[in-house]
Amino acid sequence: MTSRRQVLGLIGLGLAAAACRRSAPTGGEAGKAPRIAVIPKGTTHEFWKSVHAGAVKASQELGVEIVWKGPLKEDDLKSQIDLVQSFVAQRISGIVLAPLDSKGLRGAVKDAVRSGIPVVVFDSALDSADPISYVATDNRAAGRLAGERMVEALGGQGKLVVLRYQEGSASTHEREEGFLEAVRKAVGVQVVSDNQYSGPTTESAYAASESLLLAQRAAQGDIAGVFAPNESSTFGMLLALEKARIAGRLRFVGFDASTKLVAGLRDGKIHGLVVQNPLEMGYRSTKALALHLRGEKIEAKVDTGSTFVTAKNLDLPEIKQLVAPDLSRWLGAAG
Repeated sequence: MTSRRQVLGLIGLGLAAAACRRSAPTGGEAGKAPRIAVIPKGTTHEFWKSVHAGAVKASQELGVEIVWKGPLKEDDLKSQIDLVQSFVAQRISGIVLAPLDSKGLRGAVKDAVRSGIPVVVFDSALDSADPISYVATDNRAAGRLAGERMVEALGGQGKLVVLRYQEGSASTHEREEGFLEAVRKAVGVQVVSDNQYSGPTTESAYAASESLLLAQRAAQGDIAGVFAPNESSTFGMLLALEKARIAGRLRFVGFDASTKLVAGLRDGKIHGLVVQNPLEMGYRSTKALALHLRGEKIEAKVDTGSTFVTAKNLDLPEIKQLVAPDLSRWLGAAG
């Protein structure tokens, strides 16, 4: 027969076990895969589809569950902050975040970390020491690469314009500044405009590009080169150049790859594209957080690289994999 003391002991053990379950670490309860929220800047551009595929790839390899959710538009800072706060309230295991604003997400990230939820930042830097790792292109170096190739294309002579992306975006700001550093070293190159912003969508970029080209008399031949720092600004500028019937007449260097931008490259309407590796970015950032949840040491900063793509090297196997990766393996038919 079980004694009263034994019964009390068993009850105590049960209560202790229940308490342990309630206070299980954010790495996930025993028998359950950790849940990692992956929050991109937006969900419409092809760049983010590749990031999503990389995150899924890492989740399959490391046995974690990802929740992919981001703002529809890349200027919806409130929505991104709300998402971080919502995932914190859900006691997610960790957050992988591409911050829309280098300062605007600091408070939400700090709250997450205080709650015991680790954060990895990718694509664009956060002005904070709270994230455990930063996974991205070396954006300033990538901008310098674009600038150096622009100077070569211009033969060291000519006027050019820079269409910036959006204030507060750390990644594109670094690209713009890197580009300007490189072109300003060329005595014969003159930057006649570098203070116009495209905004977050192709539509806003198209409107800004039209105004910029008109103001700088691009159709009259006053401009020799144009630079745009991301997918939507590059495509918006391409559309404006096509409408003005000057696409291909001036040197145009852009950023990122999509089906339409690659077509513009083949047609000679774009001189070159600085292409990142968004699939690797999604993979490495999600992997870093998964390894951290296992208690493994991870790198504080990871450079996922950039490549200058032209019509001449477009069909090389390694370039094809960058500009048109097969995402269906990880995203299914939707990829």
